[in-house]
Amino acid sequence: MKDTKQQWFKDSKFGLFIHWGLYSLLAGEYKGTKTKHVSEWIMNDLNIPLEEYKKLATVFHPMNFDANYVVRKAKQWGMKYIVFTAKHHDGFAMWHSKSSLYNIVDATPYKKDILEELRQACDAYGMKLGLYYSQSQDWEDPNGYMNRKDNSKKNFSTYLHAKCIPQIKELLTEYGDIALLWFDTPMGITYEESKEIVSIVKEIQPNCIVSGRIGNGLGEYMTTGDNFIPRLPYEGDWEVPATLNDNWGFNKHDRNWKNVDEIIRLLVKINSRGGNYLLNIGPNANGEIPDESINILDQVGEYVQENAEAIFFTKRSTPYLYEMDWGEMTQKDHKLFVHIFKPRKRIELLNIANRIKKIYIVSNNQNLKFSTSYSCEKCSALEVDLPEEYYTKKNYSICIDYDEIDPVFEPFID
Repeated sequence: MKDTKQQWFKDSKFGLFIHWGLYSLLAGEYKGTKTKHVSEWIMNDLNIPLEEYKKLATVFHPMNFDANYVVRKAKQWGMKYIVFTAKHHDGFAMWHSKSSLYNIVDATPYKKDILEELRQACDAYGMKLGLYYSQSQDWEDPNGYMNRKDNSKKNFSTYLHAKCIPQIKELLTEYGDIALLWFDTPMGITYEESKEIVSIVKEIQPNCIVSGRIGNGLGEYMTTGDNFIPRLPYEGDWEVPATLNDNWGFNKHDRNWKNVDEIIRLLVKINSRGGNYLLNIGPNANGEIPDESINILDQVGEYVQENAEAIFFTKRSTPYLYEMDWGEMTQKDHKLFVHIFKPRKRIELLNIANRIKKIYIVSNNQNLKFSTSYSCEKCSALEVDLPEEYYTKKNYSICIDYDEIDPVFEPFID
């Protein structure tokens, strides 16, 4: 079981992933060919020569990027931490790296340190800042791994000690407290190499969490596959990295946006199983968040803010015996929250055997009438009457306040 030993991570439940780099300029297309894979992998998938790809830096000038706006929106959306792609697989650093001139200050006309701007904005808004760093793949360094390519002649140790570790040290010494380092695609990295990175992180910033994708079982929390959710509640600390459409970086052709209802349900489902939902945006080459992302997350944020009691500081839920196609449950000590995603006139729950003190709507504390009885199978039945104005309403939650520490679900009775 993974344990970050960091209460803030256990309680956060909702975070913002930001995939942004040179690949946003191509927006999923190179010389008339659209990538069939995710846009931030375009250099690898379309075999763009390194010298061609590096030319993107000479025109990368995101004058519309506003770090304060991004962090303020994340706060408005109810997110508790941000993970920013400091260096993705293409090897380009989005901060003023001293270890490589291939960075946002030295290689572009923008000349500003994006990471420093984000650091200041996070400090101003009280937001935890985490950083994505591709520790194994680096398509710019001759000794960095490259997926689906021949790596047999590469001296990975040279890359590790000449670029990777020096850059990690920069991130941990020059940008204040880093909440977590989000590593990715360990590929051929050895146990000893992963352990060396972890040791350096903990030596410099003991409270910085190391993600599961550091490789070789050394991460402090489990990162699921992209957009994958465990079917059952999962013990320990874990997180689902997920997208709003089919890409992580900006792709002008990707219109397959998830709808608001789907995102809300996914958030609650992940929280009910004990995990955090790290949801991604991909700014465009100008540094702007796509309008579709803003529109979706503005509405999701309304749900999160109105139902904050039922989302944050919750814990892994006790498995419920029945499938509810209209809702999900989250819980805290003495409280069971029922998230209602479809219009209903009343709520009926079977097998809940706790003594109930009161039931109320989370967003406004309105008390609800309820009754208990026994079903045909002699199981306890709880019925909650909803106000008439809620008969056509969706996406809200109610709280069942009860005596015992954990909800007691009676077994089926033959």
